[in-house]
Amino acid sequence: MAISTHYQTLDLQPTASPAEIKQAYRRLAKRFHPDTKTETADPDRISQINAAYEILGDPQNRQQYDQHLQLTEELEAAGFSVDGAAARRHRTEAAQARYRKQRAAEQDADNQLDLWLRRVYTPVNRMLNQILRPLKSQINALSRDPFDDDLMHAFQVYLEECKQWIDKGQKTFQALPNPPSAAAVAANLYHCLNQLSDGIVELEYFTLNYNDYHIHTGRELFRIAERLRRDAIAAVRELP
Repeated sequence: MAISTHYQTLDLQPTASPAEIKQAYRRLAKRFHPDTKTETADPDRISQINAAYEILGDPQNRQQYDQHLQLTEELEAAGFSVDGAAARRHRTEAAQARYRKQRAAEQDADNQLDLWLRRVYTPVNRMLNQILRPLKSQINALSRDPFDDDLMHAFQVYLEECKQWIDKGQKTFQALPNPPSAAAVAANLYHCLNQLSDGIVELEYFTLNYNDYHIHTGRELFRIAERLRRDAIAAVRELP
């Protein structure tokens, strides 16, 4: 079935809350954005997703869009012939023009990027460092005697702190949409957080069964996360 509304583009109901719209946009953008280099990357689909979010993500544009949808439904219910595709195209073009004008008046692309780097990238990068930096010393300390209650307790405290940093990092990451120019940076941070979350789960398994497999797997996931963090740093350095 062809996608006919911005709500369908984002797989949402017209009653969706602003938080649900933002969550849907992030989920779909991370799935289809070309910079993620995944099998699902789709430039055409991400263009539709971005256009939908530009309208639904702005309260004023969304209100106007909803009014147009309601008017179209009323005309069709009254028996009038409405070219839905053309009507939607004109509405989208007009709304996008208003959005671009408003956005240009508020801040330019450089200001958006600077804001995202200060409010998202920098604090998340610091949180990642709080997780990654102590791992080697924590594992070395525990390896002296994994069955020592004090050493195991210290390791478990470290893992709990890691989970808190992960939760805070994920919330910070979701607090502000990344500008298009920072898509590669954002993708690396996103995957880094996921790898660390999985790694912490593996390390927690070790505290339950003392199986070295979980230590090795957890360290490997942390190693991948560290590489992704370095890739994010490198991507920031390449920003214009």
